[in-house]
Amino acid sequence: MAFMPLLWIVVIGLVVWVVIRLTQGPRGGRYREDGRERRETPEEILDRRYASGEIDTETYTEARERLAARRPGPR
Repeated sequence: MAFMPLLWIVVIGLVVWVVIRLTQGPRGGRYREDGRERRETPEEILDRRYASGEIDTETYTEARERLAARRPGPR
């Protein structure tokens, strides 16, 4: 009888954990719908590095232009 409150706390915690996992998806969006890990595009990596201050504006602009020139056109 002394373990009954502890049991309910564990059950409620488990329910909350399951609801959070189901609403956020696996690993908070790092994975695609088929379960494979989603890879960042070069543009996303560049944007992230610029936003974090790893690269300056000039480097960012130059790299963006290079990526745009390298990207294949519509077929």
